[in-house]
Amino acid sequence: MATPKNIEIPDQAGRFAVVTGANSGIGLETSRRLAAAGAQVVLAVRNADKGRRAVQDIVTSHPGAKVSAEPLDVSSLGSVATFAAERTKHGRPIDLLINNAGIMAVPTRHTTADGFELQLGTNHLGHFALTARLLPLLRDAGSARVVTVSSTAHRIGRIDFDDLQAEHKYRRWRAYGQSKLANLLFALELQRVSVRGGWGVLSNAAHPGSTRTNLQSTGPNLGTASHGTGLMSRVMEIPGVSQASEQGALPTLFAATSPDAHGGAYYGPDGISELTGLPAPAHISRRARNVQTAEALWRVSEALTDVRFPA
Repeated sequence: MATPKNIEIPDQAGRFAVVTGANSGIGLETSRRLAAAGAQVVLAVRNADKGRRAVQDIVTSHPGAKVSAEPLDVSSLGSVATFAAERTKHGRPIDLLINNAGIMAVPTRHTTADGFELQLGTNHLGHFALTARLLPLLRDAGSARVVTVSSTAHRIGRIDFDDLQAEHKYRRWRAYGQSKLANLLFALELQRVSVRGGWGVLSNAAHPGSTRTNLQSTGPNLGTASHGTGLMSRVMEIPGVSQASEQGALPTLFAATSPDAHGGAYYGPDGISELTGLPAPAHISRRARNVQTAEALWRVSEALTDVRFPA
């Protein structure tokens, strides 16, 4: 394996961050580095036991870290509403929102508690609703950032408004690509809307390249009898093909903290095919740059979630 590379994280003392899907992988490492830099970090996680273990993991590596776990299942709009209500009750402005949680390549069509196709509902719609509900706290921070984690798979995605929930034809990678394209469209549109509305919220996106996490097994094994690593995980172990989650988190951390990171930008590894390396501007596909598609997806997402951003 190549020697891991790194970046400097600016001092985050006094900043408050919320990271979804933070009990493992990129979310955990993002949270660890933010906490190490002085931020107070909430790990927004679906599994309470895993959340507690993640908190202990971070505190063990960085004694004195200000980190806690709170329940959030982004595949459930009810859970999103409850989490946002608790945050609103506390009233602490949010400086960083990292929309990181996700699921990939589920073999057969599954739905969320709200009836959405699982990958679209988890990866996009849940984070769309969460960001909208937390917007007042983000605006209160004065210079907040929202980082939405996409993927190179957004390049194979297409927003199929005629079959958005894949009810007529389900293909695992097509559904995943659509959800990751939706993430990127949302991040770019959020920046445009924020600028027009004077919200003071910077929105950008990042992707981890080819990073070894449980993403390669959780989704592909869902609903199957297999509990092995599978072909994808074995390929990820080939030297030079992938990187550890500590390095995979760097584009997200750059987007969230660097003074050189911009709104409406997209960051990923700088290596061959954006698989590994240090953070750099990433390729944005033609479909992701389509403003009309972004606006239409925004309207549809508001209608599906029944959560609306300010006009």
